Parts: sequence; C-alpha cells; structure tokens
Amino acid sequence: MASFKRVSLIMMTTIACGALAACDGANDIASPGTGGNVIINNPPAPTPSPTPTPTTALVTPATGCPTIADPKGLTNDGTIKGPTGEWRVCTLPSIISASVTLPKIAGLVYQLKDRVNVGCDGGFTAPTGAAPRASSTVGCTAANGFTLNGAGQLSADTNVTLTIAPGVILFGGTGTSWLAVNRGNKIAANGTATAPIIFTSRDNLLGLADDTSIGQWGGVVLMGRAKITDCNTGTTAAGTCERETEGASGTGPATFGGTDDTYNAGSIKYTQIRYSGYVLGANVELQGLTTEGTGSGTTLDSVQSHNSSDDGAEFFGGTVKFKHYIATGADDDSLDIDTGLQGFFQYVLLLQRPGQGDALMEVDSNNNEADTPRQVTRVANFTAVQPQTSANNEANDQASILLRGNADLTLVNGLVISPANECLRMNGSGGANAATLIARAVAMQCNATKYLGTGSYTAGQVQTFFGTGANGNNDAFTPSLTSLFINGANETAVAAIDPKTVDATGFFDTTTYAGAVKDANDNWYKVWTCNSGYAAFDDTTNANRRCSSLPTN
Repeated sequence: MASFKRVSLIMMTTIACGALAACDGANDIASPGTGGNVIINNPPAPTPSPTPTPTTALVTPATGCPTIADPKGLTNDGTIKGPTGEWRVCTLPSIISASVTLPKIAGLVYQLKDRVNVGCDGGFTAPTGAAPRASSTVGCTAANGFTLNGAGQLSADTNVTLTIAPGVILFGGTGTSWLAVNRGNKIAANGTATAPIIFTSRDNLLGLADDTSIGQWGGVVLMGRAKITDCNTGTTAAGTCERETEGASGTGPATFGGTDDTYNAGSIKYTQIRYSGYVLGANVELQGLTTEGTGSGTTLDSVQSHNSSDDGAEFFGGTVKFKHYIATGADDDSLDIDTGLQGFFQYVLLLQRPGQGDALMEVDSNNNEADTPRQVTRVANFTAVQPQTSANNEANDQASILLRGNADLTLVNGLVISPANECLRMNGSGGANAATLIARAVAMQCNATKYLGTGSYTAGQVQTFFGTGANGNNDAFTPSLTSLFINGANETAVAAIDPKTVDATGFFDTTTYAGAVKDANDNWYKVWTCNSGYAAFDDTTNANRRCSSLPTN
C-alpha cells in the first residue's frame, strides 16, 4: 500500500501539472513527470572544434506504424526526441479487440495512452452461448469490433492475445497509463536475454528519468479466474469471491477472481518494467507488475521491476510460480503478497534504494483471518538488501519482513541484509488461525532489536519462530557480499538445504547454496536487466544498459 508521504507527493505533483496543462500543444503527449512540455530557450552553445564523434549512433525514427490485426489499428502520433535520438510513436487502441503482435522495428516505440485493455472481461467463469453475460470492461461493444449476442452480451471469451516481440519498447504516455489483461485473454511478452522487452515512462524516453524517478505511469496488470479472498463481491464460502483492481477507479471495472487455480493469463519473460506505480489516491495504487487471481498456467520468469512508486510487484491470490524476480528501488515493498496467494518464488533479488522503501517483503493473509484459502508462500534462494549506509529504510511495516494477518511463509536458502532495521515482524490474532513461519538456512543481519511482535505476538515469540541456531538459521550474520548481491565466503559457508523439500509441486530447482546469486560465475541476472547508480547488474559503461537510458539497437 502507498504511504501517506508518497500520496501527498503525487497529489502535489498532480496539482502542479494541472497548472501547466495550458502549455501543452494539440499534438503533445502529456508527461506526469514534467507536467507537460516546458521549453527553455538557452543561448546556443559554441561548436567544439573538432566536433566529437558520438560513441553510440542516435536512433532515427521509423517511417510509420506497422499494420496489426486489430481493426482499429495503431495511431501514428508523430515522434519523440531524447538523448538516444528520435523515435516514431505508435499508440495502441484503448481496447485491443483481436489478437495482435507488436513487432520490433528500429526507431519505433509503442505508447499506452491511459488504460489499454487486452480483450473484454469474460467474467468469473468463461461465458458460453447458453449463459451469456455482459462484460465489465468499459467499451466492449459491437462498435469496437466485438461479437455480441442479441442482448449485447458476450457469448464466449474474447480470447485476445497481445504478443510483444523481443526488444520492443512500450511507454506510458500519461501518469495513469496502464496495461490491463482482462479475464479470458492473454499476454505473450517473451523477450530474450539479449533483447528484453521494456515497459517504461515518457520521461525515460525524454532523458528526464534518474535514480530518484518513480511513479511516472501505471504498470502491467494480469487478471485471472483463480481463487482469491477479501471479496468486493461474493464470498469465499459460496465460491463466488471477486475483487476490483487497486488503482482502477475512474477507468471502469477491472475485476478478477474465480475458481480455476490453473488459469493461464499468458507469459512474461525477460522483461523490464521501469518507473511505474502511479498513485491515484490513498491506498489506491498500481505497481510495476500486478497479478490478480492468475493461476499456475501463467508463466513468469526473468522480470525486473525498477523504481516503482508503490511495490515492485504485488500478487493478489491465485497460484503464482515465479523464477528470477528482481525488484530495484521500490518505494513501498519489494515483494507484496496477499489475499490468499499460493506462491512459489525462486531466485529473488530485492534491492532497495538507500533511505527509501518500506518492507523487503510484506506478507498478508487476509482481513478475515479465518478465511480460506490462507495465504501460503514459499520463497527460496533470495537475497534481500536494505543498504547498510542508509538510515532506517522501512516505514509503515516497521521491519524488513512483515507477516500480517496470520500469514503463512516459508523461507529457504535466504539472505536478509538489513543492518539498520529490525528484520522480522509478525502481526495477527494467533489462536486457531496462528501464523506459520518456517525458516531453513536463512541468514540475517539486523539492528540490535531484530524482532517485533504486534497483535497477539511478542518479539520473543517471533524470535522463537525464526529459531536462530537451528535449521541452519543465523540472526547474527556478517555478510561478505560483493557487488551488493553476489555471494562471498560467508554466504558460501551457509549450509543450504534442497528447496524441493518444501515444495511438493516440484517447481523449485535443487540448489546447494543460500542467496540468489551463488558466486561470480552465476550470471542469470546479466544482460537483460538495467543498471542504476545503486544496483549494477552488468556493463555499467554501456549506456544501452542504464535504466535512465534506452537501448539504441
């Protein structure tokens, strides 16, 4: 959830942007980071002699937008200039009504202008001809290319798939731009290690983003039909529970939930999501990546969320299986899981900015602690760092890892490096619904307090649950990490266990080390990620790999 501090900042920014709105020309693309185009006429700089040769060729714009299968097509919105050159802007329709592929074309970027829907919401279960239903997605009409029955209702899922080719760059043209993959539709955003897909902000294209930039557009949201809790409508007891997407207010319903825990919302691989998480109001926000009631059929692997103004990623219910997740610079929680999630995460890097962010992990069960499904998540081979040079990074959650609402969490082969903060806090009612914390081969560096207990839990109980000195756990660890997150001698000495022992599904790989990165020869995080001043993954001299810049090839 968004802190009061961040909501106030975004509201003040929004007011300032409104005052400057009259400066925008008819063809301008609004920028939440700059409040529109502000032109400063400086005297021309003297031409150096000789003129230096650029180290990287600048981008030249593509001649036009490609044809896609959607009948509304792409809108050619001119070009946008920045330090990397000039790009052709091709704007997606607000509702994608047919399966389309966005090809990689040199000198071309795709714009999300406000909310972009992938298909129409097909509802709690897939509609059939015998049981048609009205879609909750605004604009799903025959005029927009959808096939409806005589009553104006969907007779089947729209089954739209948005395919994004490796190397494609998409940007949010406004602060409230976001991608909504509705129930009954899919995304196929499968980049490669050498050609990652990049979702980013307009300011990033303009060269205005830096290590402090956050919240410049919405994010990517996948909605599904798996089981959830904390119902907005229906009940878990009746098997009818549904919720609305946080941050969707004002853009029409964005509903998720169902009974299909194998639901397939598509695939996201080798993808960066930068400068996202626009806050729309108190406790109403989007984050880099949000999954909502997605099932085990959904593929998530090798995703970096960078400088989200809210969480790096948040997972609402369903069954999530995710390998190679990186969160850099999240202004709230790096990993947020709740509303009945059944989660499996392996190879996880959670790296906060110095002095910014809340918890490294916020783990919630649900508001009704007796409700089911209980939130049960397993995290294996993780390295979670709140920088040693910072003051207390965490805010509302009060500790680097918070278990709230009697959540159940298993941590295996992990490192928590948080010398200025308490490491573990548990909050809940205890009793018959008591939380379960299982830690195996987890090493922590904390401040002197280390543990907090609230609600029915005491700090002493939390300490007992962690069990330092048993099961390979250590709450007095001295890290020897290199390059912020690469294991050194002390990490190598942690006696790891096989993660498969806590995963009956077989999703986890067998590993023989604690932490996310075994040693200097373990390179799974390289090339497809972007570098910042506080977290460098690759060749920091290569401008193509800086988060504040964009690839030019």
